[in-house]
Amino acid sequence: MGDAALLRSLTPSVLTVLVRRGADFAAAEDAVQEALVEALRVWPGDPPHDPKGWLVTVAWRKFVDTTRSDTARRRREDRVGEEPEPGPAATVDDTLQLYFLCAHPSLTSSSAVALTLRAVGGLTTRQIAQAYLVPEATMAQRISRAKRTVSGMRLDRPGDVGTVLRVLYLVFNEGYSGDIDLAAEAIRLTRQLAAALDHPEVAGLLALMLLHHARRATRTAPDGSLVSLAEQDRSRWDTRLIAEGVEILQAALARDRLGEFQAQAAVAALHADARTAAETDWVQIVEWYDELVRLTDSPVVRLNRAVAVGEADGPRAGLAALAELDNSLPRYTAVAAYLHERDGDPVTAAHLYAEAARAATNLAERDHLIRCAARLNTAQHDRSL
Repeated sequence: MGDAALLRSLTPSVLTVLVRRGADFAAAEDAVQEALVEALRVWPGDPPHDPKGWLVTVAWRKFVDTTRSDTARRRREDRVGEEPEPGPAATVDDTLQLYFLCAHPSLTSSSAVALTLRAVGGLTTRQIAQAYLVPEATMAQRISRAKRTVSGMRLDRPGDVGTVLRVLYLVFNEGYSGDIDLAAEAIRLTRQLAAALDHPEVAGLLALMLLHHARRATRTAPDGSLVSLAEQDRSRWDTRLIAEGVEILQAALARDRLGEFQAQAAVAALHADARTAAETDWVQIVEWYDELVRLTDSPVVRLNRAVAVGEADGPRAGLAALAELDNSLPRYTAVAAYLHERDGDPVTAAHLYAEAARAATNLAERDHLIRCAARLNTAQHDRSL
């Protein structure tokens, strides 16, 4: 493991040591970041025998130095006192509580994601800003506000696992930008959480991430355009990740505590199990979407279910399921276009693809929908000649 990877893996436990010693969260997090920078400077020429102990010692010194230099906080200095001997490593529960703190309900989703990446993931503000394509100053303000919000909250308060998982899934879905692979980072953090918490939904999310990540190389063409699931080269899917994801999912499902991430992973596993698009078990996929509807009653889940119904029972059945939903849902028009195309109505489908393209907020998705409309219009024109 390289120095950068090792530092990121140690970040949460070092941070929790400082908080346990009496540092408030915001000051402790700043001190840990300074220690990480110092480690990157010093370790290549003088690697420590005890990396975590080194980080704890340096971070604590930086915290004490900052506290003593701030005249407005002299009363805190008396409480901090002299530097103690390096204490015991933070327990697994400490790291787990850090996940809960960074996904605290009082934070917005974007703030929780940023704070998780910095405090638990060990990323710098610059790296997070690059990944989210915002100025570093903007991200610094977001993280600073988030730290102020949770500063003073105790690490031993119970947290909501579901909130943590949603934050990690938000990170995963950002994919790759800047010099940080957020999908890979989300998988790393979820593995770390799974080691700290024996919970079937944590396992379900990890399985879901692995199954999706296995198809990553085939999702775009060399020119950057989107490739639909049915058209992806399945020989290029990562079978190692698929096997691991399926194994984790099966163990989670065997505990009979079904949750939404396990159900989503089951859908992904059925796609991964099909050697060709034509061999996909759409009937089972509809059944899993029925479970997801029961668990979440999410309009987005119902939209995806309409696509699955269209594949399992025919496009007319899919359109009937779609008609029950609000047509202002994101991707509603694109789904309608696809189902009309499958139903043999290319004129309506082309019109809907073009309408969906105008409403798309993602450039790659917009270009894909434009190409779908153009393909149908060209075919119509050729037939009329």
